[in-house]
Amino acid sequence: MTGRDGGALAEILADAARGVFPAPDGSVTVVPQPSARDAGVLALAAHSVVFTDEDPAWVRERIGRAPGDALGAALSPSFLTDLTARTGRVAGTVDLLSVAAPLPGPPPLPLTGLDDPGHPRVARALLFRDEVRVWEADGGVVVLGRGVAGRWEVAVEVDGRARGKGLGRALALSARHLVPAGAPLWAQQAPGNAPSVRAFQAAGYRPVGAEVLLAARERARGRTD
Repeated sequence: MTGRDGGALAEILADAARGVFPAPDGSVTVVPQPSARDAGVLALAAHSVVFTDEDPAWVRERIGRAPGDALGAALSPSFLTDLTARTGRVAGTVDLLSVAAPLPGPPPLPLTGLDDPGHPRVARALLFRDEVRVWEADGGVVVLGRGVAGRWEVAVEVDGRARGKGLGRALALSARHLVPAGAPLWAQQAPGNAPSVRAFQAAGYRPVGAEVLLAARERARGRTD
């Protein structure tokens, strides 16, 4: 993992993967960034975790100013605008965050390893993850890498011609066989992408919370270039 180890955020994520969460009391936990690359907000049930190297007192004061429901203030446009302005970073989309346990044995799909750093999917993954590994199936791609706080993360991509046939679910399930033993596997889905949400849940991924990552501007440009 680039930079420091996962620290306090890694402990919070490890607990969440086991179904152990902070008290749902509406409070905000502020922890240091796990690396220079990764900053953001994790919203759990009535508890928010902001991972940033900014002053915790400033974070809490700005969240307290946000209009609307106090339980969702850490993900409000008002607070995220303040946080991106202060950090000089760019906020990504608010994603559903889910997790699944690894599974033994080979994956259910025939997969071929892809070792091509120039491949668009690989190039994008390398901007935000370390130890990136990519496999191709007929009609899709599955990507594993170590992302926020060193956690293993998965992303899948299904070709247009192969959609609606259960391949997304099969790729998400295959990833659980590919992740190192003992490591929970994390996935982020745009909440509006209902087919992706359904595919991951059908493959055994359990919703944990919502998350928005704040990327350095040069990395944010790389996401779209």
